[in-house]
Amino acid sequence: MEQTYSVERSRTVQTRLVLPPDTNHMQTIFGGKVLSYIDEIAALSAMKHSSSVVVTASIDSVDFLSSATVGDALSLEAIVTSTGRTSMEVYVKVFSSNLLTGIKTLTTESFLTMVAVDENGKPKPVPKVIPETEEEKRLFKSSVLRKEHRKNRALIK
Repeated sequence: MEQTYSVERSRTVQTRLVLPPDTNHMQTIFGGKVLSYIDEIAALSAMKHSSSVVVTASIDSVDFLSSATVGDALSLEAIVTSTGRTSMEVYVKVFSSNLLTGIKTLTTESFLTMVAVDENGKPKPVPKVIPETEEEKRLFKSSVLRKEHRKNRALIK
C-alpha cells in the first residue's frame, strides 16, 4: 500500500527579523535574502513530508508583492501541495509584520519543486499528499496546471 499523508504533516513555519545587513539602499530586504529563506523552508517542508533528504529541482515561480523593511518580522509558511513519483511541489508564502503597529502584509508567494534523494543522491519515491482545507484543495487542484507549465518551460530550452 502506498503511503499518504495530509498536507498538515509538511506545514512548516519560521519567523525572521529583518536586520540592516539584510537590506538594500532602499532599506528594504534583498530579494535574494528572501529567496534563500524560501528555499530553506521549502526543503524543511519537503523533508517533513518525505522523511528524506531533498534537493531543489526548481524554483518555479516567485512573486514579490510588497517589501519588508528593517525591524519587520518575516513569517514564512510552507506546505507540500502535490507530489509526483519522487518530486514534491511546495508552496511558500511570506508575510511581513510591523511589530509596533501590528500591520501584516503578504510580501511573497513562491512555488518550488523538491526531489527526495537516497543516500547515493538518486531520486526516491515520496508519499502522496491529501489536501484537507479549502486552500489546500485549491492548490492541489491547480498543481496540474503548474506541472504542465513546468513541462512546457522545459521544451523552450
